[in-house]
Amino acid sequence: MNTTDFSYCDERFADLQLLRYRVDGFEKLTLKQKKLVYFLSQAALYGRDILWDQNGKFNLKIRKTLEAVYTEYTGNRNDHDFQELTVYLKRIWFSNGIHHHYGCDKFPANFSETFLKEALLKINPEKLPLQAGQNAEDLWEEIAPVIFNPAIMPKRVNQADGEDLLLTSACNYYAEGITQKEAEEFYQKMKNRQQDPHPVMYGLNSQLVRKNGTICEEVWKINGMYGKAIEKIVFWLEKAVEVAENPKQQEVIQKLIEFYKTGDLRTFDEYSILWIQEQEGFIDFTNGFIETYGDPLGMKASWEGYVNLKDQAATERTQKLSENAQWFEDHSPVASQFKKENCQGVSAKVIEAAILGGDLYPASAIGINLPNSNWIRAEHGSKSVTIGNLTHAYNQAARGNGFKEEFVISHEVLELMEKYEDICDDLHTDLHECLGHGSGKLLPGVDPDSLKAYGATIEEARADLFGLYYLADDKLTELGLTPDENAYKAQYYGYLMNGLLTQLVRINPGKEIEEAHMRNRALISRWALEMGKEEQVIEIVCRNRKTYVQINNYPKLKEIFGKQLAEIQRIKSEGDLEAARILVERYGIKIDPSLHQEILARYKQLNLAPYKGFINPVYTPVVDDCNQITDIQISYGEAYDAQMLRYSKDYATL
Repeated sequence: MNTTDFSYCDERFADLQLLRYRVDGFEKLTLKQKKLVYFLSQAALYGRDILWDQNGKFNLKIRKTLEAVYTEYTGNRNDHDFQELTVYLKRIWFSNGIHHHYGCDKFPANFSETFLKEALLKINPEKLPLQAGQNAEDLWEEIAPVIFNPAIMPKRVNQADGEDLLLTSACNYYAEGITQKEAEEFYQKMKNRQQDPHPVMYGLNSQLVRKNGTICEEVWKINGMYGKAIEKIVFWLEKAVEVAENPKQQEVIQKLIEFYKTGDLRTFDEYSILWIQEQEGFIDFTNGFIETYGDPLGMKASWEGYVNLKDQAATERTQKLSENAQWFEDHSPVASQFKKENCQGVSAKVIEAAILGGDLYPASAIGINLPNSNWIRAEHGSKSVTIGNLTHAYNQAARGNGFKEEFVISHEVLELMEKYEDICDDLHTDLHECLGHGSGKLLPGVDPDSLKAYGATIEEARADLFGLYYLADDKLTELGLTPDENAYKAQYYGYLMNGLLTQLVRINPGKEIEEAHMRNRALISRWALEMGKEEQVIEIVCRNRKTYVQINNYPKLKEIFGKQLAEIQRIKSEGDLEAARILVERYGIKIDPSLHQEILARYKQLNLAPYKGFINPVYTPVVDDCNQITDIQISYGEAYDAQMLRYSKDYATL
């Protein structure tokens, strides 16, 4: 695929659509910069198997078995069972495991057990992931119940109030049999012993296990758990050091290597501070154990990696926000004791993703704010990015698909959204990542993990509300970031329509809202609906037997968002677990079955995929007779299954 026939939309199956993204800045790079992108990209891809194992202890074995069946099967590939196995395999590729990447429920296997067993037993055993002394029949007996029995490992992350979140979650961060109470007591004792004003993020890079009756950590590092994968990551990071753009960037990569070698979380904090301080490079990256959404206790981090290039022109937008960070903090509607007195080190930029890896692939965030350590944010600041080429790909895929026409209440509101939604979406992401996550502070002595299973939802609500509140502020028009005083209304309508109605298309009938970002949007929208009920600020109306959102008073809605932000920040700053629990349970989880049925039926008529993810570009080194790299070429034509099978072959480590 060359630049003239590039298409953003690619393969479609189940509830998923694959997109492609362009890296327009790559070919303009120097050879040294291209090498840096390539080496960092290799490091970002070599952690793939870590994430698969983190998501569930049978994931790698099931993936390798099904890939063998997919590639070696000699029967009729058009048969129903083989076609259903193909869809199942593509779905677990997308989700990095046998559970849905967003909903966390285990995928149903719509092919027969007999078919899979017969196909498996015909394959050359050398192609199968057999352990010493194991044969194909043994492998079948091991994985068949996990694939076909819906009662076994039904949910990757369970957050149901009142249940033991570890015993009922299939993720592999805690060894089998360790209870939620045991894990919480283990880490509370560790925190009590330390009493550190600069606490590390306890448990971030380890599996909790039981050895000889004693609970302890298996740390993810070289010569530790996941050591073989981490060795490969470090190999490519060491090559990246040689072509770093500046000494500071070189120091950042070297400190990350040190962390991978030692597993010391204080070294990770040192790396995070250096990473914040490195602002000169055109190329940047993240690589490591970062986000904790996959842990029901919100402590242990999934592995991710990506590489990016700065979008110089678009970054001017985010720089205006970061330069005015103190103004936004000072004028925030939250109580003064929860505000930062000195917003320092806040940086923001718009980037082009160059590669996506680990928990950012194939599905990816479009905005990121790091690091997650509260004390580092307070004392050293943070880096925020909006991933412009991914946002552009999403926007291109949504053009003319009929979604807005079906769910927006009127032609006038539709025109407003067509005119302003793209720019306001970008600005809301900027505000969320650049300022929202970096705003506010914890009161002295408050445990960063005090909100437990509700922490991720509350944090996302805090950042979203910061963005929503300020999107309607005259300051953005003054800074030249919004075209006029009405632009914010497009985002307000789109946000409430999503939170109250359309995000339900991502949830199967009879299920509840599970994912933290979705819970956050439901919480904000439903709470706002209730808060504005007396003055009819927002209404749910029915026209021609279809449900719509109607906003009657946009300025009043801004006031509501401000009141919500003040309360959410109080909950975060004080570590008020009970208040967090009440808000999330009341507004963020339950679904009206009749409304859900209606929304699903309307969406089904549009024949759209509710979830989207990306196929990576391919980087190919060009070498001379002395095996020296003379260029790195980029191409975009690799098929989804070809990419996944190549990654499984070339980046196999565990």
